Amino acid sequence: MTTTIRVLIADDQMMVRQGFTVLLNTEPDIEVVGQAVDGADAIAQVAELAPDVVLMDIRMPGVGGIEATRRLTEPVGATVKVLVLTTFDLDEYVYEALRAGASGFLLKDASADELAHAVRVVAAGDALLAPNITKRLIGEFSRVTAAAPRAPLRDRVGDLTERETEVLTLIAQGLSNAEIAARLVVAEQTVKTHVSRILFKLGLRDRTQAAVFAYETGLVRPSAS
Repeated sequence: MTTTIRVLIADDQMMVRQGFTVLLNTEPDIEVVGQAVDGADAIAQVAELAPDVVLMDIRMPGVGGIEATRRLTEPVGATVKVLVLTTFDLDEYVYEALRAGASGFLLKDASADELAHAVRVVAAGDALLAPNITKRLIGEFSRVTAAAPRAPLRDRVGDLTERETEVLTLIAQGLSNAEIAARLVVAEQTVKTHVSRILFKLGLRDRTQAAVFAYETGLVRPSAS
């Protein structure tokens, strides 16, 4: 039996909320369980409805998307995934949303197929890092916030094995587990094990945070491809 992905949409524009609701509710494995008008409303509804994924607008009055994302993803044991919605592909606030714990981002003009795919990707515990636009954003993020490697974070890289460090570098370059397995000539399950160990050792919750960590420490530079 297919598990239904429960989605909450948080956006201060009613037309956006209703439009995405209509699109997602046509998918057999996705159900929109609620709509929030701002960040504070999203936090309250997550506590009440326990969705799997929150589609979170960045710019909302009161508690904005970045602060709401941080509050939802910081608590130990938090399971909800946040997919950030933005109008512009180079929105400066997306950098902070990734740091706050978002699993990826999506443009508001995304097609129905792109929207459903993004929801499924983050619900599965992966990060929306594959699209070129996302890799460019993370590259720009690194220039803005990580011009100089942060020593305390860099020290934590030493906790990783040589192979784990290699896998972390490839994650930051936007490669999927299958692509990493092909690059390293190992089984995909082996890569999944490495990824799990990397996240545990570094105290990170998903691949997006791992990618940001790699840039912040200087392990990966913006020119990486």
